[in-house]
Amino acid sequence: MSLSASCGSARQKRSLSSLLDSHSLKRPKPLRDGQRLQEAAIQLLEQQQDLCSLFKEIGTRHDPSNPINSTGEEQRKEVSEGISSDVEGSLLVFGLRRQARQLAVPLATLSVKLVLERLREITGSEDNDREMLTAPQSVKLCALLESAKELLTHGCLCPKLLWQEYRKYHKLPKLDVVYQLHLNDVLTLKDILKSDEGVRLWLVPQLKALCSWTPPQEDKETMQAQQKVMSGIVGLLVSFGFQSSQEPAAMEKRDFLLCTSALDAMLFWFLDTVDTTSTQKLCETATDRWCQLFADVSTYPDVNQRFFMHSLTQTLTYKPRLTVSDAISLQNKWTFEKASRLLTSLFRKLSVIFSVNQLLRHLQQVLETHEVNWKHVLCFLSTLLVYNPSAQPSLRELLSRLLTSAFEGYDLESMITAFLLARQGALQGPAIFPSYCDWFKECFGGASGFHATSKKSLVFLLKFLSDLVPFEPPQYLKVHILHPPYVPVKYRSLLMEYVSLAKTRLADLKESVEEMGLYGDVSGAEAAPVQCQAVQDVDKAVSLFESTGRLSATVMEASIFRRSYFLTRFLPTLLKPKVLPVKADAQMSFIEALKKADKIPAAQYSAYVGSCQRLRQQERNAVRVDNHDHPLQLLEVQLQELVEHVVDGSEGDMSAQLSKVSHTLGFIFPGLPTDALEKEVIQLQTGTPQFSELHMKVVNVILRRFCQCILDSSQVLSPNKQMTWASRFVSVFACNIQLLSCLLHRLWDLLHNQGSLLSGPHLLGLAAFVVHLHASTLQSPLVHLASLCPAKPVPISEALSSALVCSTQTNMLFCVRFCMAAVSYGICRGDSLTQPQKDLIPSSFYKKLQYLIPRLLPEARRTAGSKEAGIQETDSFGLWSNAKDSSSHWKKTAWCLWRHPAFSQLLQAPQYQLFFTEWLAIESQVERSKDALTDSERLEYHQWACLHLYLTAPDNEGGCGGSMKSIFFHLIHAIMDQQSSEKSQKDHTISQRGTCLPDIICILQEVVYEMDLTPLAVSHQSRADVCDFLFELASERFSGSLTEASAQLSCEHTLNTWNRVLLALPSVSFIKVKAEEGRRHLDCDKLIQHVNQHQRSVCLPGGLLSCHLTSHFLKGILYASARCSHVGEEFCKIWSLISQQCPLLLVSTVYWWDRMSAAVLSLWCRLSDGATPPEQLQIIASSQHWARSLMGGQLLHVPSAPALLLASSIYEGLQGQQDVHAALSFLEPDKDIKHREVLVFLLFLCVNNYLSALLYPQEKCHQKAIKLCTEVLKVAVDCTDWLLIFKSNAAEKGVYQSVTMVTSDRCDQLMPWAFYSVLLEQSAELHHKVVRRPDFLSAAVCCYIGLQQIFLDGLAISDPPESQILSRSKRFLLSAIPHTPASSSSCRLLTQLQTQCVNVDPEVAAALFAHLNAHTLITGMEFL
Repeated sequence: MSLSASCGSARQKRSLSSLLDSHSLKRPKPLRDGQRLQEAAIQLLEQQQDLCSLFKEIGTRHDPSNPINSTGEEQRKEVSEGISSDVEGSLLVFGLRRQARQLAVPLATLSVKLVLERLREITGSEDNDREMLTAPQSVKLCALLESAKELLTHGCLCPKLLWQEYRKYHKLPKLDVVYQLHLNDVLTLKDILKSDEGVRLWLVPQLKALCSWTPPQEDKETMQAQQKVMSGIVGLLVSFGFQSSQEPAAMEKRDFLLCTSALDAMLFWFLDTVDTTSTQKLCETATDRWCQLFADVSTYPDVNQRFFMHSLTQTLTYKPRLTVSDAISLQNKWTFEKASRLLTSLFRKLSVIFSVNQLLRHLQQVLETHEVNWKHVLCFLSTLLVYNPSAQPSLRELLSRLLTSAFEGYDLESMITAFLLARQGALQGPAIFPSYCDWFKECFGGASGFHATSKKSLVFLLKFLSDLVPFEPPQYLKVHILHPPYVPVKYRSLLMEYVSLAKTRLADLKESVEEMGLYGDVSGAEAAPVQCQAVQDVDKAVSLFESTGRLSATVMEASIFRRSYFLTRFLPTLLKPKVLPVKADAQMSFIEALKKADKIPAAQYSAYVGSCQRLRQQERNAVRVDNHDHPLQLLEVQLQELVEHVVDGSEGDMSAQLSKVSHTLGFIFPGLPTDALEKEVIQLQTGTPQFSELHMKVVNVILRRFCQCILDSSQVLSPNKQMTWASRFVSVFACNIQLLSCLLHRLWDLLHNQGSLLSGPHLLGLAAFVVHLHASTLQSPLVHLASLCPAKPVPISEALSSALVCSTQTNMLFCVRFCMAAVSYGICRGDSLTQPQKDLIPSSFYKKLQYLIPRLLPEARRTAGSKEAGIQETDSFGLWSNAKDSSSHWKKTAWCLWRHPAFSQLLQAPQYQLFFTEWLAIESQVERSKDALTDSERLEYHQWACLHLYLTAPDNEGGCGGSMKSIFFHLIHAIMDQQSSEKSQKDHTISQRGTCLPDIICILQEVVYEMDLTPLAVSHQSRADVCDFLFELASERFSGSLTEASAQLSCEHTLNTWNRVLLALPSVSFIKVKAEEGRRHLDCDKLIQHVNQHQRSVCLPGGLLSCHLTSHFLKGILYASARCSHVGEEFCKIWSLISQQCPLLLVSTVYWWDRMSAAVLSLWCRLSDGATPPEQLQIIASSQHWARSLMGGQLLHVPSAPALLLASSIYEGLQGQQDVHAALSFLEPDKDIKHREVLVFLLFLCVNNYLSALLYPQEKCHQKAIKLCTEVLKVAVDCTDWLLIFKSNAAEKGVYQSVTMVTSDRCDQLMPWAFYSVLLEQSAELHHKVVRRPDFLSAAVCCYIGLQQIFLDGLAISDPPESQILSRSKRFLLSAIPHTPASSSSCRLLTQLQTQCVNVDPEVAAALFAHLNAHTLITGMEFL
């Protein structure tokens, strides 16, 4: 009979409670004898009482929903008192044992089954999404666990078996149940951690689920229970994972790691959630709940401290993805105000039990020993400063320690850490920490600064600040310039170099030091606009004057040292005209004080007083406008009346109406006086300018009414017969800077962004408006475009012309229509005698027509302007009629305009000629996929424009004068300028394939091909000129790029652009073929010079030319050799010359030979009709074969090849070699000179590779490179030749002087660095061998002097740190000097080096002096 059957068969019998209840009702008093009660109960059980029901009934005896509890309170009390827990336990134990005997199953198994069945009954009915039990469920569960505890006491229940059986049905146990098991001592969490192998798989997900689950809003009890469960489980994990290992109850290592990993996983989940989904309410609630647990955890104080410190470390070092440069650039976004509330809350809770000094010491330790998340580090510091008033002095002490350490050991890490922490403190405001300006002046502004101890410290500071320049926000650069570090007079040039670099960077950022506010707190936040700064400065200065009665020192200093800002920003803002009050206010008193101090120019003061008086007069004689009329409504009425007067032709009424319009606009736009605008420059923002709604509406009304007026008046009279109303209308606002600025911004937006939406009348009206703006250039200010134009201000028409782009078909069609309307209106208007046409027609619009009409109208290409013998349009009014006739197609208008005599006459003026360079600049920006021309049409157009129009046009008209060299230069310059232009670098939406650049390259190739086929004659340019032209142009471009401060970066960018052009041209173009004495031979001098001078300077990483470039040069030599009489002989001759004079091309060819040999040999077969490859190519192949055999453990006969070629072959083979030492051990440098030279060259290539890996860590692994250097050095150490490659003078390198032409100049300068960097990584045994070499000491001292110079010049590599390699090199050299043998010849050299060391390092000089004296004494004793 099974257990389930037994339980089910007795379900209908009366329960024990009902029996007891009925008996109690019949007896006059409750039964008090417990023994008798127990016997009675057992007797009942023996009468088939159901065990499952008994178990359930005991668990629900205290349940309020139990029907038994409906009896009276007295009866419930009697029953409760009558049945004790001991009786219940005895009954259960007796029943379980009896049942177990009947079923023949273990007692523990039966107990577990019954407990789990009851547990499932309690928890199984609820929704699985609910993470917490309901209140009735919790009561039942507690009663069940009390019974289970009784069974556990009597030895009837096995906790481990209970958990195993529970886990079979619950893959993800509810934490509520787990915690109740632990709380009732049925099954502790510690036992679960020990017994459950998969606890990590469910514990963390369940913790996340419990944090993310939110009970119903009205269920407050469940909310409290949820927080209790979470804090209880987390507290247990903290106690288990962070208790002291000395305690006797310490957990095993596995359990310790399990607890800490679970807590770390939850912390990382919290941090990820904060970073990614902080805006979602559900995730914010979950993270808030977890963050609160740090305040609710209650354990021993030392355990809490270890846990909180561990969590703080994990937070500061979590996902250290941001670099130091990122931290410098983004720091102002990580202030306390901008940081996540949850993140700052976490830092507060983690910091509450520690002192500020403890936290800062720990922060310093973390920064020194870990890669950190700079965002978390800086947010933590901000939180610490904001919530701890005592943190400021502690932070200042930490910064002082960091700076002291930085300048003692020249430690960049300490330096950058100090600057980042100081700036972060300053970002919180002066109430929290001093401003960055004050801190910088305090640390470096005086002779007692950290950097003032030596020149080396000064150079270290300035080098550090220079390295920060590319990443610095402009506010910090301004502080460094306006408050520079203290520098002695003799080192002033060093500071000026940094100031120049910083000012250049500010210019690139469109920032000006002169426009920095007087009282601005430079904290790293975004700077306010200049006008706002000036207003703030004026308010601050007036406030200080009002409170002190004196002119502030800041204002007085600015009037002397910052005179430009004082005169152009501060005073104009202060002296802004206004209606002066009767009684002088604080600002008037401040102005008078400045006037008495002679700080205000007399003319400016007089203009101010006059403007104020005029304003007062205007106020008295204000225009009589109805108070109910709005200015905009009044202006609309006045402009409508103006239109009527213009159409009627009444000039007097029109002038009077214009006066009213001008007066009304003066109230809406209170601009400055006319005489103040002569030198004004309007800043045209090409983005979305911020203007008031009223001003924008006024501008729209002005433009709309002007367009209406143009169309209405043109219906009656042609433009040349109309009154001067249009020019006078434009002159009304041409002198109002505010109104004109709004108009220009609106026009820019219409032309650049909304051109396709403009109707015909609007387009014609706006074109006429722009013409009159252009005509008023003399009285209008210049315009400075914020992004699209150079820094030089330009006239209004040119600024608006830049809004008309020609990159797509849509843009071209709008541009040609608008420009046609403007030019047609100007031509028609210019027929009057009052104004010449050239003053009315903007040259920039005329040039766009010169570009667009021939491009879009092929028939226009057959004529030069209107010189075609045919019908010519002479009626200007007809021209304007075609332009304004919306039904006429634009092509008809364009054709009429193109043939008009007035249009052609403008070509005689230089300013109206479209030069070839301008044409190329426009054409290179056209998007091919959106072009109006097809590919074939565009090719035809390009051939016409380049090879017919501009090739034959005279030089003074922007053409090439028939010179192929000129068009050749123009094309290459245009291609390189387009690829290296700022726009092409920033705008990645249009790739190079998307523009017409490939088509222009095709034209260039056609030009080169034509030059190549030009006959060799005295009167013609030979094919060899192409080579000269190319390298002449390259030298010109590189010489221009090297004048910049950032010469290396500029040279790299220029050369990369040049190489793309180079690869697009025929390879044979770079090789000269000369004919002398009836025989042709090759001339590669220009190619060799180009590679050695320019390609070599940027051949990193790897110290090699690229495979494509190497193959291109080699194929060019083969092609050129095929034009000679003796192909193979000429190739071998020129390749031998390259091997001697251009070793970089030789090394690159050998390195890439496996990849390009098939193509090269195939080309040779085609050129030589299948002849045997030339000897030089065979030597390369045999050298490769010899190197591969050497790598395979077999030493063949050494080919008759240069040692550098053999070394390059071995170097290429070593890249994938595992056992390098075994392969190189076959070489015998002591016996074979060739072997020795090969090894030395090989060592150089490895060292060069190591330097490349340090300079470009993203490309190579320097650990692998240093390992390769070590293996080669082990074989080459016994010969002294390897020291020659580290000589600074090329002549001293002997047979190895060609290595200087294999690497870049920077790598050559870093050879002393490489010498010690490689040597310090070797074993003591190898050090002993090296030191015993006779010439080692002189080489080591030379390299040490060079190493010091590298540091002073700022050329050091950051890995390893400068201070580390300097100190280690010095210790190594000092330890090597006594053990180095000295000869008479080396002593003379050492004496010279000892003299040089006196100024570099006196300690090394003293050691050399002692060593030389000891040698002299020994020599003298031997003589005696």
